[in-house]
Amino acid sequence: MLTNAKAITFVLTPDHTRAATWYRDVLGLTQVSTDPFAAVFDLAGTTLRLTTVQGVTPSAHTVLGWAVPDIRAAMASLKAKGVEFLIYPGFGQDADAVWSAPGGGAQICWFNDPDGNNLSLTQTE
Repeated sequence: MLTNAKAITFVLTPDHTRAATWYRDVLGLTQVSTDPFAAVFDLAGTTLRLTTVQGVTPSAHTVLGWAVPDIRAAMASLKAKGVEFLIYPGFGQDADAVWSAPGGGAQICWFNDPDGNNLSLTQTE
């Protein structure tokens, strides 16, 4: 039934208006609308709703990620806008915070939005 239905993704925030500024200005996403409950963005054809939920606790696990052709170039662009990438002790990331899948195939890095939601970039080889 849902095979051909367009997906909508949700990221929870205590203040969608404040979060929208970061998603627009730092990540460069296109904001398409806002309402009393959420700021709405276009994610290459998928809808992202930054939804206000009071008392929300951000997940330590990735809630949203992007496939990028050049992870290090994408990281450099985000670093220039103040994004800090996360290094998890014992996880085996390199000095730039990039984790490489054993045997190759993918490189991944993680960072948080201002509310602590975990986001990622992935480059597949």
